[in-house]
Amino acid sequence: MELPRGKSYIRLDQISQEDIDNLILRVNSCTWRQTFHIQPVSGLLNDPNGFCFYNGEFHLYYQWHPLGPFHGLKYWYHTKSKDLVNWENVGIAIKPDEYFDSHGAYSGSAVEHDGKLYLLYTGNTRDENLVRHPYLCIALMDDEGNIIKSKKSVLDKVPDGYTEHFRDPKLWKVEDRYYAVIGAQRTDETGAVCLLSSTDLLEWKFEGELATNLDNFGFMWECPDYFEMDDRGILIFSPQGLEPQGDLYQNIYQAGYVLGEKIDLERRKLTHGDFIELDRGFDFYAPHTMKDPHGRRLMVAWMGLPEIEYPTDINGWANCLTILRQLTLRDGKIIQTPIPELQSLRKAKTVAQGELSDEKKVIEGFSGVTYELVCEFERGDALEYGIEFRASEEEKTVIKFDAVQGKVIMDRALSGKVIGSKHGTERKCKLDGDVYKFQLFVDSSSVEIFVNDGEEVFTARIFPDIRSQEIRFFATGGRAAFKAVKWDY
Repeated sequence: MELPRGKSYIRLDQISQEDIDNLILRVNSCTWRQTFHIQPVSGLLNDPNGFCFYNGEFHLYYQWHPLGPFHGLKYWYHTKSKDLVNWENVGIAIKPDEYFDSHGAYSGSAVEHDGKLYLLYTGNTRDENLVRHPYLCIALMDDEGNIIKSKKSVLDKVPDGYTEHFRDPKLWKVEDRYYAVIGAQRTDETGAVCLLSSTDLLEWKFEGELATNLDNFGFMWECPDYFEMDDRGILIFSPQGLEPQGDLYQNIYQAGYVLGEKIDLERRKLTHGDFIELDRGFDFYAPHTMKDPHGRRLMVAWMGLPEIEYPTDINGWANCLTILRQLTLRDGKIIQTPIPELQSLRKAKTVAQGELSDEKKVIEGFSGVTYELVCEFERGDALEYGIEFRASEEEKTVIKFDAVQGKVIMDRALSGKVIGSKHGTERKCKLDGDVYKFQLFVDSSSVEIFVNDGEEVFTARIFPDIRSQEIRFFATGGRAAFKAVKWDY
């Protein structure tokens, strides 16, 4: 089924079951379908939404356009899990079928209140001239999983001073009051975050703009997320329109955070430090966090970007979510580590160690398509050292440490099908001291690399041939010792 992009507001119930079944067959025939990441049954997945723990289970929703790999009419799709590793597809959570969300159920968040789960989301509408008009909407899920939308919007007018780009509310509670940060664009086309409040989640008050020291920082701030950790205030958001600066801001749009004092709700002010990118790779956007029952701050993100085409488009689907990561603070910086629950996916184990002397080594048992690989390096005098993976004669993806520059470099120039090449094929970041550890989570069409136990992370979609399975360890310009462990997934 080919849905014309000009007809992207067609609803799922307007398509025949035969066409839907054929689309799903096409999706499932794709060799780049993931094995341990959340991905759409068909069509396009983007922002994760409503991540929470409710009624004994973890719930995670995401924006979904079911009919093709492009940004058409968006639904909320619902997945749930008891262990954060094995996710069950529940189905559609929110349909865009009311006056306030007629052109899409856009991003939002969730909180438990009075035994029910309240889903606060953005309703997207367009008038006869296709001019956007957003609404703030609420839906309630009970303990049996039934979801009922409120029949009216809870905020139906964009406040003065802002354009129709006003979306993505993220909820939290302070004593007996609920607050939400929401992404906004000022009328001068600069990005900002605004603050809303409510006592019952049904009547919302616009408090005003959250004051930061980033007054001219891109043209729109999407998917804001405020939380507190170790007595500090953290605001995550995805600014659009930043110009590249050296190794920074290389993707079409960025995602990162500012860290500072706790938010001053009375003065609507956040005192903070510099903006720091959360991920140094190619495909990471719209991160979304929650606090789990153990007090951990968990994060998931869209492994993709707006306005980038992916090789799976031809198979009728696009994008997935990242693995779940635990956030902690170290030396005034967010550290990301894969949740330990992922260790339950580990199967056959292979171990190796040795010394590299200006060479590249292939070791028996080190190959594959889906696996976790932990490699610890001890630099001798090598100028650079690292790993080539999903490799063959023609293809390879590379992660390495360049000791001369003091930079970690990821290179996907030869990773297979080319993606977003106008934004470059390398990503780099400076690191103090040597890199001593790379932890890779490799799936059929992606990799997430945690450097030095989460000091930096590189996330990327890669689309190699199914036969490109080699892993190679290398050092150039000198010696480096290594030891590696691989678990099949």
